[in-house]
Amino acid sequence: MKDQPQTTDASCKLDVEILAGYRDRLPKIAQEIIENCSDKECYNHVDYEPIPSRDTLVKIINKFLEILFPGYFSLEKLDPVNLRFHMGQCVTQLFTMLAEQVVSSIRHDCFRYELSCQECNEKGHEISLKVLESVPSIRKMLATDVRAAFDGDPAAKSYDEIIFSYPGIYAITVYRVAHELYHFEVPLLPRIMTEYAHSKTGIDIHPGAHIDESFVIDHGTGVVIGETTTIGKNVRIYQGVTLGALSLSKDAVIQLRGKKRHPTIEDDAIIYSGATILGGDTVIGARSVIGGNVWITESIPPDTRVFMEKPRLIYK
Repeated sequence: MKDQPQTTDASCKLDVEILAGYRDRLPKIAQEIIENCSDKECYNHVDYEPIPSRDTLVKIINKFLEILFPGYFSLEKLDPVNLRFHMGQCVTQLFTMLAEQVVSSIRHDCFRYELSCQECNEKGHEISLKVLESVPSIRKMLATDVRAAFDGDPAAKSYDEIIFSYPGIYAITVYRVAHELYHFEVPLLPRIMTEYAHSKTGIDIHPGAHIDESFVIDHGTGVVIGETTTIGKNVRIYQGVTLGALSLSKDAVIQLRGKKRHPTIEDDAIIYSGATILGGDTVIGARSVIGGNVWITESIPPDTRVFMEKPRLIYK
């Protein structure tokens, strides 16, 4: 028996015609979006000068992890024989990527805000070089953070476990790199980097905060550390802690932009989960212990313990 010829179902033709009708409407939608780009109340970046790339910044973060913790985050095995070659390659690649993004970021501000010439190219390369020169000191600072996390956590089995898996260490690492860029007044990039770490860990550290050595964020989810926060040595905070600013009117926000708005935490303080500490004049004294879920807007003297009263439970 010969094969019967295949016939096209009428419904299939109808489906194609319907789909074509939908697609015919797309050029009009695209044109409306193009016209909407000229609306000053909306935001877009349509320019011949490229804006910094978030995807490239993620690659930069990963490359920094390779040189800050050699051997932990490399794709290939590192040993004493290939370390020099690998490190030279990493530093060169990182410098190229970082300089390009710093230049784009500085130039973006020049064009967007009509600033006087900032010599973007030279400035961007010089800043990138200085950030890379700071890597040894960042590594020493991170070493104190890792040791403090291990010393204070009986569940930690090794330093390796902390470096590989603790979200607090990841967030602090990204912060310490971003803080260097913030120090050199690089626009956009530091905040993009710390917000990326925020999206991965739930820990929000503004790159402008000043955080000394041996800093520990235990568990970490929900932690917020504001721009003008100052944190001393050997401070430990737990999940859900907010070091923030008091709520302000729109006029007050403008007046206080760039000024001290967030608290100061002195050496050896411990802040337990859910605590909220607000205000630029608020100082938590050295060696103080702040209990969970407290709300503080006034300074606390050194060697003070602050706790909530024991709640009364109701059983039904």
